Amino acid sequence: SSISKYQKLNLIADMCRLNTLVAVKKAGSGHLGSSLSAMDIAVYLYYERLNTIDVGINSPERDIYFSSKGHDVPGLYSIFYSLDILPLEKLLKLRRLNGVDGHPEINIDGIEASTGSLGMGISKGKGMAWAKKYNKNGGHVYVLVGDGELQEGQIYESLQTTAHQNINNITVIVDRNKFQTDKPTEQIIALGELQNKFKSFGWYVDSMDGHDFKQIEKIFVKSDEEDSRPKFLIANTIKGKGISFMEPDENMSLYKWHSGAPDDISFEAGFEELLSKINNLCQDVGISTIQLKKVEDVEKLKSNVSKEYVASAYGEELVKIAQERKDIVVLDGDLSADCKIREFETQFPNRFIENGIAEQDMVS
Repeated sequence: SSISKYQKLNLIADMCRLNTLVAVKKAGSGHLGSSLSAMDIAVYLYYERLNTIDVGINSPERDIYFSSKGHDVPGLYSIFYSLDILPLEKLLKLRRLNGVDGHPEINIDGIEASTGSLGMGISKGKGMAWAKKYNKNGGHVYVLVGDGELQEGQIYESLQTTAHQNINNITVIVDRNKFQTDKPTEQIIALGELQNKFKSFGWYVDSMDGHDFKQIEKIFVKSDEEDSRPKFLIANTIKGKGISFMEPDENMSLYKWHSGAPDDISFEAGFEELLSKINNLCQDVGISTIQLKKVEDVEKLKSNVSKEYVASAYGEELVKIAQERKDIVVLDGDLSADCKIREFETQFPNRFIENGIAEQDMVS
């Protein structure tokens, strides 16, 4: 066939998107929006840049990549499956016993750092990068962060200490998909001018289209010329990339594909769209269309426990009490949807303070 490197990467990325969609659907929950927006960056790194497969995933000389945001891990698992790091039965047991966790955990092959509270990834990567230099080991450290995560205070602590400690064997990439749980980052807490902000901390900074493999490669190769400073690359991406109705548009008031499994109709539509794109690309480059493997359905555990969402009752009662008491104020950490307090936010906007993901700032 006459397939180019960039066509190959597009094909791999969309096949991983398809497997991610299946894994999340079978799990009944998971994070699709972030997995799809970060997919092309992670595919490029694993297939074109990291030495991990060549030297072994346990070699001290290996390049290290991990996600600080963590919600993109279903997509990362699908890449691991494509590289034989993770077996199929594990991928298909996302969020199930004897499978793989819904957030990164270091007990899983290929996962370099667990994702705990957001904002910690650069600090962890900085420690790994320092250790590589101290032990005279090769390899570079790559950390992916979310744009909502940039609201965390620890991010800025780690930016200044990494530069001050002259740690230059680390590259941070931000998945700039511009959406958080269900609202744009600019509505939650505006991030300002990122390039100037990061440069002021002493980092090398550049930006790219996070879905254009040719541009991704160009910007990473260009960053190789800088060897005296840590590097921060802004990847402009689209949440839900690859499934048209999961990509936000101007008419979308609330983004609804951050978490949770799609319903049957949406799943089938997304599956067929990705499958069509993959097979069209196969035909364009002169290779046979892909073969699908039939997988057994996972039997759902039966339970007599009520499916009532307790948080809904909390949100409803909060509104009732707030109507009588003017001294009730709500501080939120980008969890209005999950904690079911959107109605309070709507009815009492002057008593609702959105702090984004900056929990320490909020509590203090």
